[in-house]
Amino acid sequence: MLYHLLYPLASDYRLFNVFKYLTFRTIYAMITALVVAFILGPWLIRKLEKLQARQVIRTDGPESHLKKQGTPTMGGVLILAAIIIPTLLWADLTNAFVWLTLFIIGGYGVIGFFDDYKKVVEKNPKGLSPRQKMFWQILLASGVGIFLFVMPGFSKELFFPFFKRLHPDLGILFIPFITLVIVGASNAVNLTDGLDGLAIGPVSINAATYLLFTYIAGNARLSGYLQIPYVPGSGELAVLCGAMVGAGLGFLWYNSYPAEVFMGDVGSLSLGGGLGTLAVITKQEILLVIVGGVFVTEALSVIFQVGSYKYRGKRIFRMAPIHHHFELKGVAEPKIIVRFWIITFILALVAISTLKMR
Repeated sequence: MLYHLLYPLASDYRLFNVFKYLTFRTIYAMITALVVAFILGPWLIRKLEKLQARQVIRTDGPESHLKKQGTPTMGGVLILAAIIIPTLLWADLTNAFVWLTLFIIGGYGVIGFFDDYKKVVEKNPKGLSPRQKMFWQILLASGVGIFLFVMPGFSKELFFPFFKRLHPDLGILFIPFITLVIVGASNAVNLTDGLDGLAIGPVSINAATYLLFTYIAGNARLSGYLQIPYVPGSGELAVLCGAMVGAGLGFLWYNSYPAEVFMGDVGSLSLGGGLGTLAVITKQEILLVIVGGVFVTEALSVIFQVGSYKYRGKRIFRMAPIHHHFELKGVAEPKIIVRFWIITFILALVAISTLKMR
C-alpha cells in the first residue's frame, strides 16, 4: 500500500525515488516484518495464554519434552501477520504472483489454525482429521497449479540444475506436479516443527535463498546470463521473501530454546506451502529438495520408519522424525537445532552454487 501511495510521487519528488527499487522495498519489508513481530509478539503470547492455547505434549515422545507442557502454541498467527502486513505495504499489489503466494500462505494458515484451535482451545485431541487436512491442502495447491497452467506465457517445463538442456514439458501433468511440490513442502515443514526453533531457522534460510532466486528469475539480463528460466514479474516476490525472512527471525526471538511459544500447524503448514509456491513460480522446484534438505530428510525418516515397521516389523530409527532419534541418542536439544541450521546453511550454499553450473 505504501508502494502504491508513494511510488507515483517518485516522478515529482526525488525523495520517493527509492520506491522504484526492488532492493529497497525488500529490505524494508524485512525490517517491517521484524517490527511487527516485536510489537505483536508479547501481546499474542499473553492472548494465547489467556485462551489456554497450550501445547499438549505426547507421553510417548522424548521424556525431556514433558517440561514443555503448557507452553503457548498457535504462534504461527504472529508469523502470518509479520508476512502479510509488510507484503501489502511494500509489494506491487498488481502482481499476480504476490497474490498467488499470499493465497497459499493464508489458505494453509487457515487450515492449520482450525486444526490447532480444535486441539488446544476446544480440547479435541483429533483436531482436523488427516484426510480433511490433506483434502484442503490439495484443493488449494491444485488451484495454484491450474492458475499457472492457464496463465499465458508461463512455462510448463521442469528445469534441472546441472543440466542446461534437460527441461521436459510436463503438459497436463504440470498441475499434479505443482500440487505435489506445495503439499509436500507444507507437510515436510510441519514434521520438522518438533524442537524449539528447529523449523523456523531453516525456513528463514530457505526464504533468504529464494529471495535471491526470485530476484534473478525476474531479471531478464541476470537470468539470461546464469541460464535459468526468466519468469517476468517473479522478481516482485523478493519483497515477500524478505518479509518471510524478517517474520522468521522475529518469531525466532520468542521460539528459540527454551521457547516461549510454538508456531503450531498454523505456522508450519503456511510456511511450507509458501516455500513450495515460491519454488514452482521461479521454476526452481528441484532446488527446493536441496536447499530444503533438512525438511526432506525429516519427511523421509517418517516414511521409512512407518514403511519399515509395517512391512518388516522393525523400526529404523529410535523415533521419527529423525530429530527425535538424535534426542534419544543423548544429543542435547540446542545442539541438534543448531546443527540442523548449519546443515541448512550449507545446503543453501550448494543450491546457490548451481546457478554457475549450468
